[in-house]
Amino acid sequence: MNKTTKTVLEIALGVLIVVLAATLYMSMMKPVKFEREYDLRRDACAEKLKDIRTLEEVYKQAYGCYCGNFDTLFTRLMTEDSLRIILKEVQHHLIPEDVELEEMSELEQVKKGYLIRKETYVNPIAQLRESGKLTLTDEQIRNLRYVPFPKGKKYDFTIGAGKVESGGFVVPVFEVKVDLKDLLSDMDKQQVINKIAALEQINRYPGWKIGDLENPITEGNFE
Repeated sequence: MNKTTKTVLEIALGVLIVVLAATLYMSMMKPVKFEREYDLRRDACAEKLKDIRTLEEVYKQAYGCYCGNFDTLFTRLMTEDSLRIILKEVQHHLIPEDVELEEMSELEQVKKGYLIRKETYVNPIAQLRESGKLTLTDEQIRNLRYVPFPKGKKYDFTIGAGKVESGGFVVPVFEVKVDLKDLLSDMDKQQVINKIAALEQINRYPGWKIGDLENPITEGNFE
């Protein structure tokens, strides 16, 4: 073997080693990148689902049931003064100096005229913002319905509401969810199939959701 041929072979072998190393590295990193993106999308969905739960809970306070339609949920909460609240006003000028309100129950304060309670109705969204439980703008509220991934694709979370019997009572329930097959539709198909199969094998819902239409719970399966 002459020197030139030997040099060419050494270069080719070096290139082959680099290619094999790169291929091995990419193969090892592929599932790692998948899990990172999986976690990123889970967290993005979780943030939206938790805000939707906040809206569903205040809707139930206002109307006595949960809502299974995004248009109705957002429109009613943003435009109607439907949340009943009790305003409390202490009548300081009527309280004797030797009386300590802290030592009296609220009912006693009302009976003696020291405290006046007034019933009024306020806008649910305004009340949530005032209490610090919601910081979203109106536009951000309307956009809660949309699944955040894949980018460039706009579709709704699946939402539903109903009633179930629990402990001898009929109670309202709701559910908002997205399937992994939709959320991860632009990712490696085989890894998505594997992830879904792994979750189904342990009887886990293959996706992210909050609430449940068959059980009176409001937790998310990401919590």
